[in-house]
Order: sequence, then C-alpha cells, then structure tokens
Amino acid sequence: MRLERLSLAEWENALPETGIEVFHDPDALSVLDDHASGDLVLLGGFKGDRATALLPLFVRDMALGRVVTSPPPGFGVPGLGPVLMPASPKRRKQEQVNRTFTEKVVDELDLDGARTLFKMTCQPGFTDPRPFVWDGFDLGTRFTYRIDLSTTTPDEQLSAASKSLRREIGDAEELDVDVTRGGLPAAKLVFEEARARYEQQGESFPMTWAYVRDLFTALGDDARTYAVRSPEGEFLTGVTALYSPDAAYFWQGGARTVHEGVAVNSNLHWEILRDVVTDPPTETVTAYDLYGANTERLCRYKSKFGAELVPYHVIDTGGLRMRLAERAYNAMRG
Repeated sequence: MRLERLSLAEWENALPETGIEVFHDPDALSVLDDHASGDLVLLGGFKGDRATALLPLFVRDMALGRVVTSPPPGFGVPGLGPVLMPASPKRRKQEQVNRTFTEKVVDELDLDGARTLFKMTCQPGFTDPRPFVWDGFDLGTRFTYRIDLSTTTPDEQLSAASKSLRREIGDAEELDVDVTRGGLPAAKLVFEEARARYEQQGESFPMTWAYVRDLFTALGDDARTYAVRSPEGEFLTGVTALYSPDAAYFWQGGARTVHEGVAVNSNLHWEILRDVVTDPPTETVTAYDLYGANTERLCRYKSKFGAELVPYHVIDTGGLRMRLAERAYNAMRG
C-alpha cells in the first residue's frame, strides 16, 4: 500500500458514494478546516491508482507537542475516522488493508510518539479498531440510536415507538401548528435556541454562528432545518438535520417545547423520518441517526423511538496526557 497526502479535490475523487459520514464530505471538511485550529491532513492508502482507505485528520502543533484529532473537538461532529474500501470481500484481505493503513498512518504522523497526543472518534461503519489497540492506543465504545427505514415505513416505525411518544405526536398533529422546512434564517433560530438552552444550564455553547452558517450553506440540500410554527408564524422550536449519503442526522435543536399544553418537538423527528422515505437528498438515504445515546437523561427520550442501539469506537492516546491535552486544545481552539 502507498500512503499519500491528498488535496480536497483528490479526496473527493477517492471518496466512495456511500458508507461515509456527513463530515467526510469535502465541503464539510473545508468548513472545518476554515474554523478549527490546526491543519487538515487528508491521508489516502492506494493500491495502484485505486484508493483502499481514507482518513481525515486535524493536526495542531503546540508548545508541548502535537495534537492530532479526527474530528476536531467542539464542532458537533458525531464521528469521522477511517473509511476502508478493500477491493476483496475476503476477511483476511480486509484486515490486511486495515492493519497496513493503520501502520502507515501512525508512522506518517508519529501518532505513538512521546510528544504526540491522538484522539479519533470513528463512524459506526468502522468496526475493526484492533490495529490501533495493537499499536498501544486506548479504546472506548460509545453508542448512538439509529432508525433503519430501508425495510419499514415511518408509520410502522411509529407503531414500534413507545405509547407516550405516539400519543405526543398524535396530540401535536391535532394542534393548529405547522412543521415546515426552512433555510438559513430558520437554522439561525435553531442555533440561537440551542445556545440559549446551554446558557440556561450554565454551560458555554461550543459552536459559533459563523461556523454553523458556513456549514449549512456549504452542504446545500444536505443540511435542512425543520421548524414548528404557530398559526401566526411564530417560531416555536426547530431541528437542524444533516444528511450523509446513507442517513439523516439529528444535529442541533429539538429542545422540549410545550404549546397549548402539548409537547411539539417530537413532530420534528417525525417529519424527518417521513422525509427520509419520501424526500431524501439522495435515494441512498435510508436511516435516521438520533446523534448519541451516551447521556442517561437524553436516552430516556430517544429510546422511545424504538431505534437500534449502534456502537462506535473512540481511539486515543489515553491517560492523564490525553485529558490535559483536551483541556489545552479546547482552551486555545479558534
């Protein structure tokens, strides 16, 4: 295998049509590169002219050493990490591509060096992190909820949801409110609502409007805002969803909002489920990812949708060095 550093144009040409996350998209990576600290490094493993593995990384040189992340923290990226595209379906060949690519990436950026700190949150599709473990990195497992609509309809999925969620959606549909799809102005209302909610909880909101605006604009129809409005057109609540070639992702907003005694936020997710089936950006979109299942308080609500619990991996240097580096990186970000 030959390892190369790629331009965004070369990355786009090498990227597969499916099996990737939203932020593997070159337009999304370009926005991250504009707003995140450090340099975007795009690595590709090739056999001849054919790409067999890809990995986007963000590299920041600091006084005490180098920090390498995929994705950069604080930008609401659910997962990034490697994309493997072995030519052979045989398990041995797949593992060989994964192992060789990992070795070359580790060597290229000295990821196991004493002055390098590394953290990578992988997409659920990357299922074999063992080569990184064998190279001495720590491994953690996290979870997200994902609804597969490839063989079922939204109505059938709703019948699998909890009784309280079905009642909540039914009650909201009887209200005189509208769920509409909006553009950038609606996305800003969702952003402001999310930021206000963080402030109410005494927390700082990690994202800036400039970043959200640039990402929403760059993704085009792959970024959609769904808003609940009163009969007078008043914005009640909203959700911004991002679309990969395979799935829609709940990304921002969705705070519990009560209108005339009825919670209306579940209808936003219901509208996204219907869009996945009836009006996706591309025909390959067949799932809705509720973005995370790692906070007990939030899981009490998300689990009501009857979604599948899907694991994904976090790989890092580990230990006190990693914790201190995360604090320093976040303090200096931007």
